[in-house]
Amino acid sequence: MSVRVIVRTLSELCITVGTLIVLFVAYVLFWTGVKADRAMDQQIDRLQDRWSQGRVATGAGALDASPPKPALYENGEPFAVMYVPRFGFTWNKPVLQGTATDILKKGLGHYARTARLGQKGNFAVAGHRRTYGDPFKDFPELRPGDAVVLTDGTTWFTYRIDRKPYKTLPSDTGVVDPVPRGSGYRETGRYLTLTTCEPEWGHSHRLIAWAHLDATQPVEAGKPEALRR
Repeated sequence: MSVRVIVRTLSELCITVGTLIVLFVAYVLFWTGVKADRAMDQQIDRLQDRWSQGRVATGAGALDASPPKPALYENGEPFAVMYVPRFGFTWNKPVLQGTATDILKKGLGHYARTARLGQKGNFAVAGHRRTYGDPFKDFPELRPGDAVVLTDGTTWFTYRIDRKPYKTLPSDTGVVDPVPRGSGYRETGRYLTLTTCEPEWGHSHRLIAWAHLDATQPVEAGKPEALRR
């Protein structure tokens, strides 16, 4: 075999490999996002259909009350919708029970052993920074005072971010404790923890944002102030 044939063969292999790499990157950047957006829209449609038929959990009520706990969340099933105005007023994502890989392809995931929405303790939620719809792409932009609003179909829950995102290791599970470690909180409250990967295209660390429950109101009262333009 001549040197020319060897060089041409190697060149063709490089072109083929390069093409496959480009196609893979396109799949990761574009197609997974398309599928994830479709899946998240479907989860929200399911929730809205359920809510329209009156099949919803009991709301949390006033902040100073002792509200009845909502029904247990079913693994892999949506139970709330989250809105973060900092990410844009069209940003809304379903929250599902569990944080398994297949669940996070459909939306945000609630850590199973943390508090339920609006209850005392720490309601902790994970989401992808990149791929699968990039739900937490703008996570580093969160600032103290930003609103994170959720609804379970009966109640609006408005949480307020208390500090800029905090960087830590994946092994630091104390960030989702009832009184989350590193948050600065000193006593039991009604907290929200958001987690995502850091750096943007890696997973060697985690970014954490903590918030406290600031207000609740029934859905019949209309959208909370944080969602009004």
